[in-house]
Amino acid sequence: MKKIIKKLPLVVVFGRTNVGKSTLFNALTESGRAIVSDIEGTTRDANLNTVEWQNHEFELVDTGGIINLDQFLNPKQNRETDIIQAKIEAKAKSYLEKADVVLFLVDAKAGLLPQDRSLAILIKKLLNHKIDKVMLVVNKVDNYRRQGSRASEFHQLALGEPLTVSATTGSGTGDLLDRVVNFLADKNKFKKVAEVEEAEIEEIKVIMIGKPNVGKSSLFNSILGEERVIVSPIAHTTREPQDTVIEYKNKTIRIIDTAGISRQGQRSEKKFDPKKLEKLGIEQSLTSLAEADIALFIVDASEPYTHQDAKVVEEILERQKSLIIIGNKWDLIEDKDTKKYTLNINRKFPFAIWAPIHFLSAKTGSKVNKLLDLIIKVSDGRKIKLNDTTLNTFMMKIVKIHLPAKAKGVKHPHIKRFTQLRSNPPMFEVRIGAKDTLHFSYVRFISNRLREKFGFLGTPIRVWVSKNKKVHGQQNAGREQEIFVPMDENEEDIEKEIMNF
Repeated sequence: MKKIIKKLPLVVVFGRTNVGKSTLFNALTESGRAIVSDIEGTTRDANLNTVEWQNHEFELVDTGGIINLDQFLNPKQNRETDIIQAKIEAKAKSYLEKADVVLFLVDAKAGLLPQDRSLAILIKKLLNHKIDKVMLVVNKVDNYRRQGSRASEFHQLALGEPLTVSATTGSGTGDLLDRVVNFLADKNKFKKVAEVEEAEIEEIKVIMIGKPNVGKSSLFNSILGEERVIVSPIAHTTREPQDTVIEYKNKTIRIIDTAGISRQGQRSEKKFDPKKLEKLGIEQSLTSLAEADIALFIVDASEPYTHQDAKVVEEILERQKSLIIIGNKWDLIEDKDTKKYTLNINRKFPFAIWAPIHFLSAKTGSKVNKLLDLIIKVSDGRKIKLNDTTLNTFMMKIVKIHLPAKAKGVKHPHIKRFTQLRSNPPMFEVRIGAKDTLHFSYVRFISNRLREKFGFLGTPIRVWVSKNKKVHGQQNAGREQEIFVPMDENEEDIEKEIMNF
């Protein structure tokens, strides 16, 4: 098929805090991606998503709200007490400079405020008075009789005819999209950059997950080679999942950076407590995990691992995601003994000793380039498909090594068939006799031999045990039991356990 590679026009939502930028972003992209709250400065990293309207596409950016105008104009003069807000405003400024259209958002309920006037003057200077690309959007017009009349006062900003919308109800958003698309079409912004013959591409969806301050956002930026997301030493700097698509060795990889998962953030219930935003970020992290293929579980190699880390890994495996454990901040380790640190990780996460472990430094970039190769290997292992002939030959060989272990009874169970039910993630079925039982340790043994023989690097394996049932005198295969094999013991212990049977 022909793949059309396009450089999409950039549309930026801009304005002071609490005018409804994130709500409008969610409405136009038909997503709940941006966190919405009444707390000032909720949005930190810019949210990006593609909008399709009238058979055209453009990229929409939701920027953080502007609180300090002086700092916005002079981002290098950062106040140490407000370093995150300084970075938010610097990021907003960089998007404005690249924008094809700016949606300058104001609040009908609050009316025209001095900060709106200041930002209007600023944006004219920043765009060299090319205000034709600025569209004045009056938000929160939920009741036109009540708020619509107030829209006229925004004419004072001299940014053209204001367009009234309600991001909450969706009223007026269709007219807004029409205006944006027509403007971009008139400016000839919808262009095909190139057409290439290429097979249909599947994305490898990779999520970065872990506790706060382990370096997820730093690693995200290091992979991309730019400061795509805001990084600071303050916990929970990242609140919303941030993702981007990269091409590497003819593979398409979507990488998602998420908010740090902490027990305190999950427990917060106060309405206006900033920790409520942490809880919302955690919920979105877990939602993003459900959509991913591979999880990069990031830990701080210089810090001891906790029970909370183990619970996150269990959550990843329970959702059948492939796993790569990243030991970040390797630059802080003096004795870089990878064997010792690998053993420490395996002891803390014994149920995931099959997961590859990669030590790197997101800060210095050391060994970051090898991570993408590892992601591709894990993705390939996740998609392995084996035919019945191969699997039954494999089963005959391992049965000769160790006879199947019984869960109860006196005789060894008879394995009648071994087959793969699906791939991505891999699932297998072991069929035994109607009166047989199979010990869970033997299922682990099968899983280990599968990895040893065929790969399945970094991927959990699910194994069903089914029995042949007699129905009216005839044999009928029926599924009875599911055994999930995350591997909570090392191979030697399992083989000893099997030998004891």
